[in-house]
Amino acid sequence: MYNIFIYLYLLGVVIYSFFNEKVRKMWRGERDAFRVLREKVDPNARYVWFHAASLGEFEQGRPLMEQLKREHPDIKILLTFFSPSGYEVRKNYKGADIICYLPIDTIGNARRFLRIIRPEMAFFIKYEFWYNYLHILKHRGVPVYSVSSIFREGQVFFRWYGRQYGRVLKCFTHFYVQNEISKQLLAKIGLTNVTVTGDTRFDRVLQIKEQAKQLSLVEQFTKGHKVFIAGSSWQPDEEIFIKYFNEHRDWRLVIAPHVIGEDHLQQIEKLLEGRKVALYTQENVSEDTEVLIINCFGLLSSIYRYADVTYVGGGFGVGIHNTLEAAVWDVPVIFGPNNERFQEAQGLKACKGGFEISTYEDFAQLMNHFDSDAKALQEAGQQAGAYVKQLAGATNSVLADIKL
Repeated sequence: MYNIFIYLYLLGVVIYSFFNEKVRKMWRGERDAFRVLREKVDPNARYVWFHAASLGEFEQGRPLMEQLKREHPDIKILLTFFSPSGYEVRKNYKGADIICYLPIDTIGNARRFLRIIRPEMAFFIKYEFWYNYLHILKHRGVPVYSVSSIFREGQVFFRWYGRQYGRVLKCFTHFYVQNEISKQLLAKIGLTNVTVTGDTRFDRVLQIKEQAKQLSLVEQFTKGHKVFIAGSSWQPDEEIFIKYFNEHRDWRLVIAPHVIGEDHLQQIEKLLEGRKVALYTQENVSEDTEVLIINCFGLLSSIYRYADVTYVGGGFGVGIHNTLEAAVWDVPVIFGPNNERFQEAQGLKACKGGFEISTYEDFAQLMNHFDSDAKALQEAGQQAGAYVKQLAGATNSVLADIKL
């Protein structure tokens, strides 16, 4: 049944690739993967394979890859992606020796892929349970680890109709999960090779903080002012916080929208009701600039350092973006209501370092509180930063348990 589904999925990808650029990139990349492997694989080298579905999973796997390289410089790392949003951004990452797409999970592709690579071990980050790859890895006796994985009761593995597919979980040598709930769910289906180590993203955001850039333009704009920074924002987010700051102009506002297309930037400027706006790439900040829009990628994790209060977007859509990148700077984090699936958001709320809002009134009440009570603002920021530091260490826990 699974293999029938895979071939139907493959047919769908081929058809959809004619109409969608992202799918077309993925399809081309998967077909090109074997050429990349033939050209770059050293038959005499020892390979460890890391697979990340997309960019977020890559960031979780990155601390593991880099520490493994430091401890075992003779090892070569193969990094594969499923999604173009991961591969296209990180295809030149220097921490891996070979980077390519993962070919579709047919039996033939899996056998061919593993015959070329012959990995000594494999790491699947968070999700991704490819049935044929995992069964062939097990058959070959290759240790396979699931890292920073998280399981929920509604997943197919824990439903009566998913029992057959759920056998794929028995292919893992060990699970290093984010929380106790995941461990308990796996125990219900007979899997006890599980350790709760937490999420390697906490290690990664601490690394990012250490490597953060000094951004003179942002520093010039924010110096001496109260600063609100909104990261990865969408229009529903912007309609709420911009309304507040149109009425509270003593705050400097920095907006790093998730989409930086011209249409979206124009929507933002329209919401700002004629306020003096500067675009980061145009370097047109002046003394009377009130709002700075970050119209490029790659700076957000460094920009949060200049904030007194942060906002992370996506909570009025499919789900919030990375709250830890903001919290690590010892500042409170505000986000929208769609956050229940995000363990780090729940943790930030519990420690009073993160705050959920659903309406403009919620946001205004919270900001008025922070604006009028400097001690409350400071304590919220300290709680956010402490939460990140307390949960770091998953990378060391995982690698200390694995023998290469």
